[in-house]
Amino acid sequence: MTRPGGETRGGGVTAAGPGTTSERIACYLRREILDGTIGPGQRIRQEDVAERLGASRLPVREALRMLAAEGLTELETNKGARVPALDSHEVDVIYQMRERLEPLAVTQSIANLSADALAELDVIQTRIERGDDVGEFLRLDREFHLLSYSGCAIEQLLSSVTRLWNCTQHYRRAFMTISGSGRRWIVNAEHRLLLDALVRRDPTDAERYLSGHIRRTRMELARHPEVFTGRG
Repeated sequence: MTRPGGETRGGGVTAAGPGTTSERIACYLRREILDGTIGPGQRIRQEDVAERLGASRLPVREALRMLAAEGLTELETNKGARVPALDSHEVDVIYQMRERLEPLAVTQSIANLSADALAELDVIQTRIERGDDVGEFLRLDREFHLLSYSGCAIEQLLSSVTRLWNCTQHYRRAFMTISGSGRRWIVNAEHRLLLDALVRRDPTDAERYLSGHIRRTRMELARHPEVFTGRG
């Protein structure tokens, strides 16, 4: 099942997957950026990627353009591509954007979520509650939220939400690593409140729970300036 943002269910894709060469390369690089293998400020050399994947530079260049549109890379004239590095103020503003856009996305989605999607959300949340690995949590947390927006028919809204998630992935990982699992119960409680509102088809509660969920993360990030040290 394809997810918003190009993920595939069950752990991602490799350069040997389906699609055009550019799409396969984009999937490979997307996975490496989202899992932190390629970090903020790190340059991505076309020739290195081409050699590693046995491809020419042209599809690599196109893949990097795709990822730039998703907010995962930025292209610089005569310098190639790199993963964006953000400071604390930039991340704070992006989270404020998320506080406004994602509640809108969930209200647009809620009436169109199928029974299967709601059941899958419950399965994902159960897996989140049973795990303690940061990487697995981040993958499942992303899957949970993007699936909750999947009933939204406004593509511009969905793509904007996914781009904002992409921009903040590294900082969520750094924060979760620093804060540890001790406060994970708060995330689980907020997810359960949101899921309950989705099942009840209550857009008002869903919007309120989600906005508070994102705001809490923003405020906690602001208390951890060490997350933003060593950028680039």
